[in-house]
Order: sequence, then C-alpha cells, then structure tokens
Amino acid sequence: MNPDISRMARSLYEWLWQHEFWLPPGITWEDMQESEDVHYPQPRDLLLSIPFALILVVVRCAFERAIALPLSTKLGVRDKQRPKAQPNPVLETFYSTRCKNPEEGELIRLSKQCDLPVRKVERWFRRRRNMDRPSLSKKFCEACWRFTFYIISFFTGLAVLYDKPWLWDHRECWTGYPQQPLQPSLFWYYMLELSFYWSLVFTLPFDVKRKDFKEQIVHHAATIFLISFSYCGNYIRIGTLVLVIHDASDCFLEPTKIFNYMKWKKTCDSLFMIFSAVFLISRLVVYPYTVLYNTYYYSMEIFQPFFGYYFVNTLLIILQLLHVFWSCLIIHMVYKFILQGTMEKDMRSDTEESDKDEEREKIREKEKNGTTYFSKVTSNGHIQRNGAEPLSSRAHLANGHVKER
Repeated sequence: MNPDISRMARSLYEWLWQHEFWLPPGITWEDMQESEDVHYPQPRDLLLSIPFALILVVVRCAFERAIALPLSTKLGVRDKQRPKAQPNPVLETFYSTRCKNPEEGELIRLSKQCDLPVRKVERWFRRRRNMDRPSLSKKFCEACWRFTFYIISFFTGLAVLYDKPWLWDHRECWTGYPQQPLQPSLFWYYMLELSFYWSLVFTLPFDVKRKDFKEQIVHHAATIFLISFSYCGNYIRIGTLVLVIHDASDCFLEPTKIFNYMKWKKTCDSLFMIFSAVFLISRLVVYPYTVLYNTYYYSMEIFQPFFGYYFVNTLLIILQLLHVFWSCLIIHMVYKFILQGTMEKDMRSDTEESDKDEEREKIREKEKNGTTYFSKVTSNGHIQRNGAEPLSSRAHLANGHVKER
C-alpha cells in the first residue's frame, strides 16, 4: 500500500477512535481494558452481524418458500390475475428509463411514436405498473417472516432482561457507566437485532415497497447506527430497552397484515385496534420517558455531556420523529375506522389500478351519444336483463331512455 495512503488511514483511525468522542470526560480506553473475567464491547464484534445477516436472508428465503407460501395457499390467499402489458420496446424503454406514470403530453408523443391510440398507451402503462406491484402471496410471505422474527426477538428480549435491574429502575442504565461488563446474553441479543436490520437493508430492493419507503430507509439507517454506536460506546443497557419497546408493537402489526390478506375482516380490525393502542402508548409515552428522558436527564447524574451523549440523543430523537410520523398515519386510520366502522386500507400501500377506469370512460362516451347499455342487448334491438323475458312488450329505447308503451 502507498505509504501516504497508509499514513492517512492511520491518522483517520486515530482521530475516529479518540476517547473524547466515545467516553465520558475522565475516562480513556486504558480504563476499558479487558481481563479474563471482565469483557467489554469491542467495535470489531460488529463485523459478525454481516455474515449473520446473510444467514438470516437465506433462512428467510427457505422459510417463505417452505412454510409461508404453502400456508398462504391453505389459508385461501389468492393472487389476482392481472392482464399483462403487450411487449413494446419503445414504451418499455420509456418506462424503465424515464417515467412510470407519464403526463398527458408524453402519452400523446408516445402514441405517435408507436402508432397507437392514446388510450391504448395509457392502458399499457397501467398494466405495466400493475405487473411491478407485489402479489398478495408475496406480501403474505413477507408479513409471516417478520411476524415470526418479531415474536422471537420480543420474547428473547424479555427473557434476557426480566432479571436485569435497569428494566425496572431506569437509573441503573448508568450505574458504573461506562465500565459495565458485557454479558453473553446481551451480546447475542444485540447481534440478533443488528443482523436482522442489516438483512432488511440487503433485501430492501426486493421487499414490498410502500409509500413510506424513504422513511423506512431512514428508520433502518438510524436503527443500525444507533445499535452500532450504542454497542461501541457501551450504551447496551439503554439499547436493549429501545429494542424491546420497538418489538412490542411490531408483534401486532404483522398479524394484522396477515389477516387482512386472508380477508378476515373482523379479526383484522380487532388486531389493528390493539396494534394502534400498543404502538401509540409504547412509542409516544413509554419510549419518551423510558429512553429519551433517561438518556437526557438521568445520564447527567453520572457524567458531563460529551460527543457520544449528543450523538446518541440525536439518533434517538430521529427515531422519535419517525414515531410521530407513523402515529399520524395510524391516528388517521383509527379516525376513519370509528367513522366508517371498518378499517381503511393501509395508507402506505399502493392501490392497484384497474382497467375498469377505462371501461367507465367508454360508458360515459356512449351515454353522450345517446346510447345506454344494460347487462344484455338482444340481437333484434330489445333489452333483456340477465336471461329474463324480453321487454319489447312494454319498453323500447328512445334517445337512450326506457319508455313505457
């Protein structure tokens, strides 16, 4: 390696790991030396989360194929048959490189290039967009996997923390900080959660994309940074509280989706109300008091502010802003539920477009021309409803209306 590059890398490494960044005033890395009986978090441990994340991706693929997909078939989850867009190189190139939902002017220009009516070009884009939308079985499999993980991680967290003093007395999060030995159960719990969020990042291009896709990216990034930084700075006690609080509501979100895909309306509505209550209480009440107030106020009883203090609080506040964003969506859906008596479709999900829009446009055009079609028109011009006897004895079409004789 070039000596200058090596020297720059070493300087950057030394600058990044200055104890002033990571440890409270008066504490240096020498004070964090390990012994045979005492082990502290080491930044290099985080590298284990990458291969573990890849293992989780493999486990997920096997789970969805061997368990979730057959389960969806047995539970009656059926994919809707979608008409496919006919192959068209010009439209496909525009769709892939320019825009998936062209404006009216672009539709006219494309129709001239392809020598097709504007309506057919519009229908081609509608069907092409539907082809890219995930199938119902794919959504079901993804929800099953996440539900399985959240249940495992939530109860793992409770099993790890139930006998820990900081779960019941939040001031204990800072007793002896930062010289708090790392217990093996906490290490593996951290690795499980960090590996899962890395696996979500790896599968992000293939997962179901919803309207809050950008917020999901910010959430995953903030979570990974928070878990990693809290591990390196030995904020593991407060980190475990954050993880358990988040998993609590997620355990109800995924089964709500599953029953929604199964068309079990009443069960879905009941679970949604339970999820809403748990989410709003855990994210808007428990999290601010147990985590934000804890890190902002109780920690100051032990040490003076330093860079790590400000940084970890910034990440926690970013998470809280995301909580507020999602809480607004949930409150809106609960409001609609109270008014309408049924749960509104997930606001984060895209609505599948239908060719019925085009059919309605055709009907309106025919009505303008003075022609109205019922369910069946006989060959001799008389009207017949669903196999009933002809109505010629009492009615005929006159300017598009039914007239009694």
